[in-house]
Amino acid sequence: MSRVQLALNVTDIDTAVAFYEKVFGTPVTKQRPGYANFAIDEPPLKLVLIENSQGGTMNHIGVEVETVSDVNAATDGFVARGLTTYEEQGVECCYAKQDKVFVTDPNGLEWEFYTVLGDSPIASKTIESSADQCCEPSEAACC
Repeated sequence: MSRVQLALNVTDIDTAVAFYEKVFGTPVTKQRPGYANFAIDEPPLKLVLIENSQGGTMNHIGVEVETVSDVNAATDGFVARGLTTYEEQGVECCYAKQDKVFVTDPNGLEWEFYTVLGDSPIASKTIESSADQCCEPSEAACC
């Protein structure tokens, strides 16, 4: 099953988790310092919360897919349609090991199409103390 991912910046992770548990009537799926995610069945949504000073803003948008083959198919489709892509394979980001591809809309909004390969004990392989820059395609950050 594929589902849209919304990654939101929040100023207090515990308060945000409590709020979204009530909104969607489902418990948090994974919570680490400064990070939480929900795998919501209805509506199909992966909600990611990233604690930082920019609370109340969008961090990034993505689509979680089931397999590496799905990521590769998305990449092939983007390239065939003339879009510029940025790929990452086997990266540790958001407390998970992932394969992903990014495309950027005309206004600079990043879309991440990814699959989770496994759990990870760290937010990112280059930013272990903060999830602020996790999941943003940049040469300075792993993901």
